[in-house]
Amino acid sequence: MKLRKVSAAAATALVLALTATACGGDDKDSDTSSGSDSGGDKIKIGIKYDQPGLGLKEPSGSFAGFDVDVATYVAKELGYEPDQIEWVETKSADRENALARGDVKLIAATYSINDERKEKVDFAGPYLLAHQDLLIKSDSDITKGTDLNGKKLCSVTGSTSAQNVTKEIAPKAQLKEYGGYSECIAALQSGAVDAVTTDDSILAGFAAQDKYKGQFKLAGLKLSNENYGVGVKKGDTATVDKVNTALEKMVSDGAWQKAVDASFGPAEYKNEPAPKIGNIVS
Repeated sequence: MKLRKVSAAAATALVLALTATACGGDDKDSDTSSGSDSGGDKIKIGIKYDQPGLGLKEPSGSFAGFDVDVATYVAKELGYEPDQIEWVETKSADRENALARGDVKLIAATYSINDERKEKVDFAGPYLLAHQDLLIKSDSDITKGTDLNGKKLCSVTGSTSAQNVTKEIAPKAQLKEYGGYSECIAALQSGAVDAVTTDDSILAGFAAQDKYKGQFKLAGLKLSNENYGVGVKKGDTATVDKVNTALEKMVSDGAWQKAVDASFGPAEYKNEPAPKIGNIVS
């Protein structure tokens, strides 16, 4: 009996040792998948999946757009090859939570810098200056922001664009909010709404798609300044500094302008010059 007791104890010790080893392996995998700056197995980056010219998931499963190009360049500077990037769809309303939860290391998803967001996340950049505008049908009579009073306006839940219009420009506009811009564009095409509002860079990408060519136009209004930043978890200043260094290099070596031309050129979008990196303004 004594021998059997010793064997049972040894077996228990062996199980505990194996369990501890397994846990240690899981911790390592967790660290690398979170995207440490030393260049681990992978880095998770939040982008949009439904914004042509900025962040779009192609039918083939690949990803394209200016935000994707910026994020890929930054990841390379942090030690990650393109095949080490795990792209994570990040809706506008969930960007702050995704960073706080650690779902992603970075977010490059037309993420406009403002004071409210700066209380919850840190930003690197800005890497693009866009302007809020309206996308309307080609035969629309909307020529200025106040023309939206009494009309149906579409934007995305969590976006600042709708609030800018309904609070300051057209308080009598009938606001409709959807989960993604593609839904707003479909509503504009069907006549369910009269205009879609967000950044001109986003709207230009949709207007240039083959299936929409000739149907829509930009109103040409600069309703606000939108400085796009790379979102980073609050307090992670080391990553902010590294991303800023990467963005500065992207601008100086010409890769930034090349990405702008490739993403927005087909839409005849007139971009602003590259903003000063590290000048975080709302």
